[in-house]
Amino acid sequence: MTTTTYKKRSDGRRFDEPREMEAKVGVVPRADGSAMFKAGKSLAIAAVYGPRQMNPAFMRNPKKGTLRVNYNMMAFSGSGERVRPGPSRRSKEINLVIEKAFEPVIDTTEFSNTAIDLYIDLIQTDAGTRCAAINAATLALADAGINMKEMISAMAIGKVHDKICIDLTKEEEDMEAVDIPIAMTSNSGKVTLLQMDGVISREDLKEVLRQARDATLKVYEVQKKALMEKYGGKNE
Repeated sequence: MTTTTYKKRSDGRRFDEPREMEAKVGVVPRADGSAMFKAGKSLAIAAVYGPRQMNPAFMRNPKKGTLRVNYNMMAFSGSGERVRPGPSRRSKEINLVIEKAFEPVIDTTEFSNTAIDLYIDLIQTDAGTRCAAINAATLALADAGINMKEMISAMAIGKVHDKICIDLTKEEEDMEAVDIPIAMTSNSGKVTLLQMDGVISREDLKEVLRQARDATLKVYEVQKKALMEKYGGKNE
């Protein structure tokens, strides 16, 4: 069986190089916390409201608060395509994925019977959208003062033909690539999200995880810089 060689990325990046990233905190004035995260052409804005009383009442948890995620791709966000507005099976799945990704790091025991509502809008998309959403959400939660044991940083890593590539674009995804979104905690390097679209060997998966640590730390530096720009302090 002949393996196709992937020789050069269309945007000129190295195979281990992420797209240019940008982040800003405090972008939604009336939210309790908010942030923007941009990777290449993918742009996510997250806003946090709460903790506030959980409604309906039967969903209240007397032992802890509940994180509720609402992920939404704007109708005009697609790369040349109009996204169908409103909830979909995909958005519901991503809501759950993001909620589960934050479970290991958020302590809501001091917010019993409350909800923390996290709204994430994808303004522009070009692959890596759930990773951009998680990166923006981390900053928005920090901006809202929600207690987190560690921050979370995410990056999509994949295999295009014969090459492991960091931060795939939509063009690369369309080349029948294996796409693996990964989220890791900033200090301990624990994986809080690992999904896979496609088939990959065990050895290649090990290499993906190895590269994911370096890639997510680069995301973390961008996140940390955004928080420092708003709140000051020494960037260490």
